[in-house]
Amino acid sequence: MTRGLFSEVGRLRKVLVCRPGLAQRRLTPANCHDLLFDDVLWVAQARNDHDAFTSAMIERDVEVLEMHDLLAQTLQVPNALAWLLDRKLSADYMDMELAEQIRPWMEAMPPARLAEILIGGVARADLPFEPVGLLAQCADAADLLIAPLPNTLFTRDNSCWIGDGVVLGSMYWPARQQETLLMTAIYRFHPDFASTERGVVTEWWGDPDQDHGLASIEGGDVMPIGNGVVLVGMGERSSPQGVAQLARALFARGAATRVLAAQLPKSRGAMHLDTVFSFCDVDLVTVFPEVLNGIRVHSLRPGLAEGSLDVRL
Repeated sequence: MTRGLFSEVGRLRKVLVCRPGLAQRRLTPANCHDLLFDDVLWVAQARNDHDAFTSAMIERDVEVLEMHDLLAQTLQVPNALAWLLDRKLSADYMDMELAEQIRPWMEAMPPARLAEILIGGVARADLPFEPVGLLAQCADAADLLIAPLPNTLFTRDNSCWIGDGVVLGSMYWPARQQETLLMTAIYRFHPDFASTERGVVTEWWGDPDQDHGLASIEGGDVMPIGNGVVLVGMGERSSPQGVAQLARALFARGAATRVLAAQLPKSRGAMHLDTVFSFCDVDLVTVFPEVLNGIRVHSLRPGLAEGSLDVRL
């Protein structure tokens, strides 16, 4: 089977999901807004709804890939485990004293449990030892030493496919940025994606090791609509800087001939393009008129000079 996304409305054959679990159980009235949720979730019911949805897809011959499972399988690859822990436990996220304690504990875990806490987070009270270091001394028992990633539910956002390559999201809010790290590990190390027989995954744009500054792209804004055209929203989450970089990368590698940059209001009501405009068929869309009527569309094509853009309204 050809790997990639070539239509917004074609037959769905394979899909990536993330089942609700520990990350959502970490949500509390005190932290849910910082983690981009309006309220806490009824996790048991969310899991039931998720299972019903995935069962409906499986009954229609869609292959469902679950992120926890893919990550656990990825962590069985020694290079992947080292690559991820090097970044999750770096000095930018955890002081050296605690990292030296917590890394052997994580390395000794079964891969499924480690995948669960890399997505679900680690509280001080979860540790089976007395932690040391400044970070640990400043933390109460319920405080999170590794933040949960409850927005992994929205698997379209932290990475997205354009044709036979992937865009690794440069997430707008810090609460979501570590999601891309986990997805990058899966794409780069999981046998189904990193196999030399099938070809490693092409990365069009994005790198979790790079500070993209104000250049943000989230997959909910990205729609490959066919014939070399990619529609990208610019609202609360994806920026003109990110869209321009993505367009240049796609044009340079022949992955697109035109990018339509849809300028949305910068509001939570227009969080992503797919919240106000979605394709149902080649000639049928759903729209949220109050936002859609205010969208300005900029057409981007390769410019005459190498690497330049021809931008027109």
